[in-house]
Amino acid sequence: MISNNLFTELLVEPVKKGCNKLYIVSGYATSAMAFHHLEEVKQIDENINIELIVGMCPSDGLALSNHRGFQQIMESDYKGRFKCSYITTPPPVHSKVYAWFNDDKPCIGFLGSANYTQTAFSHLRKELMTACDAIEAFDYYNSLIDDTIYCTHQDTENLVNIYNDKFFLRRKRVKELLPDLGTKDAGMVEDITGLSFITISFLDNKGNLPERSGLNWGQRPKEKREPNQAYIRLPSSIYHSDFFPPRKVHFTVLTDDSKILICSRAQDNGKAIHTPHNNSLIGEYFRNRLGLASGARVSKDDLLRYGRVDVTFYKIDDETYYMDFSV
Repeated sequence: MISNNLFTELLVEPVKKGCNKLYIVSGYATSAMAFHHLEEVKQIDENINIELIVGMCPSDGLALSNHRGFQQIMESDYKGRFKCSYITTPPPVHSKVYAWFNDDKPCIGFLGSANYTQTAFSHLRKELMTACDAIEAFDYYNSLIDDTIYCTHQDTENLVNIYNDKFFLRRKRVKELLPDLGTKDAGMVEDITGLSFITISFLDNKGNLPERSGLNWGQRPKEKREPNQAYIRLPSSIYHSDFFPPRKVHFTVLTDDSKILICSRAQDNGKAIHTPHNNSLIGEYFRNRLGLASGARVSKDDLLRYGRVDVTFYKIDDETYYMDFSV
């Protein structure tokens, strides 16, 4: 049985031993986990393929943030290397099964309690897995295919209950207050949904918008940076807290205009939020919202003209956030 270092033992070591295909059945799964896993294993082998079946959709549905995240990974971020489908007909599937192959040759399988989420594969949760026959695990995966639909299929949202996160927020009652910090100092209070949130200013301590960092990190022509590169600077009261996950942990951000950004923390102490797959994505997003041309320098006047100089994050869970930049 395996109870420690699950991520390494189950999801990384098989790649080091030559496996290049993974078939997963998981009751619950997150797009942040899929992205995080693919980012990790591509450093060993850029041709890893993952096929995922999410099992509990008939009873619990799926949050829009994860649905859009799975679609983005399948259609864009890791096109041709990742496929995700949902169980559409009862009974729901609560199983957690992983089958590794080297091309068509079975290697090793695992089964147990760990869902395909970063929380389950971290120190935050006690899970237990055990090795099993890869062919039997793959046969189980195949036995479910007729009851699934790809996340990218045009009829998916008619067959699976996809919760709009704005309403999903109201269904959750989560309190993740920053430890040892008053809400006034932390810039965080509990809103009517029961979720904690923080508001982060784009301006520095003098009330100015930095010209070569933050939203303007890419504005360094002498260094030949892509001009859209950007990040969101976190104040120390936030990056010393556990509101956001630790560095190297990916999380899905659903925006108020229904876009998806897969993010992580970067820099010393994890004081910045960026889009690790492409640092320009977050810069392109905010320039588009501000009505600016791609690659343009962002000014304080642009923010004032738009109607706000900050952005608010709501914490849905440890892998999912809602970002509000509405006026």
